[in-house]
Amino acid sequence: MPSPLDLSLVNGPIPVVATAAGAIALISLTIRKNRTWWTRVVPVVVPVCAVVVAGLVFLVDHVWKPWPEPLPAILAVWTGAVLVAVCLAAARLRAARWWSRVLSAVLVLVVTASAVTAANAFFGFYPTSRAVLDALTDSRVDLDEVAPPASSVVEVPAGGKLADVWRKPADLPDRGTVSEASIPGGFPARPAWIYLPPAYAATPRPRLPVVVLLAGQPGSPRNWFDAGRLADNMDAFARGHDGLAPIVVVADQLGSETANPLCLDSKLGQSETYLARDVPAWIKGRLTVDDRREAWTIAGLSQGGTCSLQLAVRAPEVYANFIDLSGQREPSLGTRAETVRAAFDGDEAAFARVNPMDVLARERFPRTAGVIVAGSGDTSYRQADAEVFDACRAAGMDVVWKELPGGHDWNVWRAGFYDSLPWLAARTGLSG
Repeated sequence: MPSPLDLSLVNGPIPVVATAAGAIALISLTIRKNRTWWTRVVPVVVPVCAVVVAGLVFLVDHVWKPWPEPLPAILAVWTGAVLVAVCLAAARLRAARWWSRVLSAVLVLVVTASAVTAANAFFGFYPTSRAVLDALTDSRVDLDEVAPPASSVVEVPAGGKLADVWRKPADLPDRGTVSEASIPGGFPARPAWIYLPPAYAATPRPRLPVVVLLAGQPGSPRNWFDAGRLADNMDAFARGHDGLAPIVVVADQLGSETANPLCLDSKLGQSETYLARDVPAWIKGRLTVDDRREAWTIAGLSQGGTCSLQLAVRAPEVYANFIDLSGQREPSLGTRAETVRAAFDGDEAAFARVNPMDVLARERFPRTAGVIVAGSGDTSYRQADAEVFDACRAAGMDVVWKELPGGHDWNVWRAGFYDSLPWLAARTGLSG
């Protein structure tokens, strides 16, 4: 019998029960045997809250614009529900008895918990309660402890696969390690999070392929470990391959939670150079890795997926492979005009020189391979992903199309990345 901690917070009974509980709680706060309540309180609270939420949505989508996609309707609806619940509970306080005040507070908490559950189910951020608890713990270890210089390495014959010459030691740990490290460069990046598979602890140590992985925007490197369950899923892959798995460096291409320098070198920052030069140089100097071009992959979700495509065409000498998870058609801060103005002072030619779709139209990349993953219900980017796939194929890339059930959310991104690992292992020379 599965543990209650492993029950899904995304599908199944928990989101349904939470939604029903929230609706019942909101109705309970609305009902009251008082004529004034129905003629003066409810008719004022509900429309005022609706106007406030509409104003907030307008400010986020059209004034602040921290990300190019509009706020999902479900967030606006549940924000309105919580706001109505709070206002109705406050209106009940003056004439209510103590137990009624306590009940009103409890009902507000139920509506709020339902809203949080619904938002989590929509984005798929925490798949289970165990994932929530894991996010509250710190399993990181010091990189110097788990990654000292290698005393000897496993040599792989030219054209061979690492799995063919690798022999799993009897004392190899069952799990990999997670560390945090600052990667210096000309971009104000937050610390990277680094996954080292069990095989990294072996002597002799294998030279492992590398995945430079990116979160979306808004986001941070830790998202891949909390929402993406990176360590658990990479450990599962390693257990099926005698401890072998790629090294994963989740780098920061943003600089802050809501920033978006577009993974370009522009007036917004030197994000491209950081990912194309500084990060690979640090990895090769600090970790025992396979430094062949074929062993390197750039991957990411949403804005990070767009970035992975950009690096694949802007730095093909570094990254032979890419995984684009629900990326945009091109780097964007809204409209193309807004993007060009913000990054290049309106110089359209400067943007065209680095925009991946423009690059794909004028250059060929027969030595680059990629996977493009789209959610079948992603109304924002599914069509854009299909256009990117066609452009990559026309430019001579060896690309694979994966369409998974879901929208623009972690349910697609988690599965899209881990389902691509066998392809990645074959491409990078880890296994056949």
